[in-house]
Amino acid sequence: MTATIRVGNASGFYGDRFLAVEEMLTGGDLDYLTGDYLAELTMLILGRDRLKDPKLGYAKTFLRQMENSLGTALDQGVKIVSNAGGVNPAGLAQALTELADKLGLSANIAYIDGDDLIADAAELGLGSPLTANAYLGGFGIAAALQSGADIVVTGRVTDASLTVGPAVAHFGWSPQDLDQLAGAVAAGHIIECGTQATGGNYSFFTEIADLRHPGFPIAEIAVDGSSIITKHEDTGGAVTVETVTAQLLYEIAGPRYLGPDVTTRMDSVLLTDAGPDRVQVSGVRGEAPPDTLKVSLNHLAGFRNEITMVLTGLDIDAKAALVRDQFESALDPRPADIAWTLTRLDQPDAATQQQASALLHCVAKDPDQKVVGRQFSSAAVELALASYPGFTMTAPPGSGVPFAVFEAGYVPARSVSHRVHLADGSQKLVEPSPCARGDAPGSDGAVGGSQTSGSAWGPTRRAPLGEIAGARSGDKGGNANVGVWVRNPDHFDWLTTILTVEHFKTLIPEAAALEVRRHLLPNLSAINFVVEGILGRGVADNVRFDPQAKGLGEWLRSRHVAIPVEFGE
Repeated sequence: MTATIRVGNASGFYGDRFLAVEEMLTGGDLDYLTGDYLAELTMLILGRDRLKDPKLGYAKTFLRQMENSLGTALDQGVKIVSNAGGVNPAGLAQALTELADKLGLSANIAYIDGDDLIADAAELGLGSPLTANAYLGGFGIAAALQSGADIVVTGRVTDASLTVGPAVAHFGWSPQDLDQLAGAVAAGHIIECGTQATGGNYSFFTEIADLRHPGFPIAEIAVDGSSIITKHEDTGGAVTVETVTAQLLYEIAGPRYLGPDVTTRMDSVLLTDAGPDRVQVSGVRGEAPPDTLKVSLNHLAGFRNEITMVLTGLDIDAKAALVRDQFESALDPRPADIAWTLTRLDQPDAATQQQASALLHCVAKDPDQKVVGRQFSSAAVELALASYPGFTMTAPPGSGVPFAVFEAGYVPARSVSHRVHLADGSQKLVEPSPCARGDAPGSDGAVGGSQTSGSAWGPTRRAPLGEIAGARSGDKGGNANVGVWVRNPDHFDWLTTILTVEHFKTLIPEAAALEVRRHLLPNLSAINFVVEGILGRGVADNVRFDPQAKGLGEWLRSRHVAIPVEFGE
């Protein structure tokens, strides 16, 4: 057993850089290569694929990547672990077996299933969803690897489990090794979104010398669960304490990060600069996991259609009011839900027509496709010569398309059969964690506080928060999180004093009427905000300008606050 293992990542979502698998396999030494292809919206897409063809339901991109790189991985002894199985991991394993035969390669292929609860959804109290997938842990992956698998494909496991599994397989950790498991979860969470750990979506991107083609991340994991986050040499991007901090804050809630194998204390994580493009992750503490598993549920909710009209020049508000009144009066029957958004991008006395134009966006939803289909599209087209001066649309309207809503469910861990299917046809059943507790603490632990003037820091100046703070935001169903950190740890007390829930709502008016929870992460000089319900019923349903809240943190950074003069400029 080597002292450390090198686990790389080559995909952060379904549609990520196609050549990343090849780049990671040829760029330097690895023991394992992971690929994360699943998200809440992806499960919906794959679920719809399976409805059309029962043989589908997996990430087809992964199969094409293996056609290019499977031989390289086998030659180098790099084990592949991916959740590209989606809602049909058995189908992907079969396709991989056929691919290996076609290429004349001998590959030991295993797959993990049992996460798909659709057949038992009603009995488990989950209703009648399109997809119902429990988030499994890493011990099934470990069992497959320990049995000699070269490739392990899974359905819905937690993203970090793709890294936890190899670590458990290599070091022989047991479910009782909670600190070690938590360390692997932290490493997995950092690398799971690919280049977001190496400079992608990073607030201070202008400081990175070469971000044209950032390298994908690698976690060098030690037997005690600590790790070094790095990347292959001579690749773009950067691995710094701050790029790693940003990814740690991505899509989390409170200090306790719940998982099927362990509850990871995010407030215990210590990050240390370990040299160029090397960040050490240490001190991670683990607690017992809950005795329930989270379930990703997608429900078909109806049909939707949308149009975007361009309003140019003068009287923008009056033009918007006219066409809105005309359009809605022409709809019979009226869709169950119509949402309008006027985006004022226009400038007075503009030098170009585009700079003189605003966008009026309309989204309609209804259980009946006909209501948002031809009649919706025809109503828009028929206004072309009868509405505001300069009427035009960004594109012709289409027909109504189905949409779904996401929600999270929870089931007892013991009600889920976590199965490992080995290449020889045998199966292994993975028992739930013996450490799991019904009274395991949740992820809450919100800290509020009242806004103060900040006078304890002397004179202030009005400036964007982003001058001294970074942010990373994302979606979890209908909720959004915004993680904010200060670059200088000496400024953290000021941040916790000034950036209260009340002040956050002032800076982000969309959150004013919503529940906002605040969590402090002092080791990261960070605060994490969770905004309940800002994304409605999830990315596939909501009509917000930024449906996954990816830019919410950057909006917050652009807002002006009273920054102490002594902090500099």
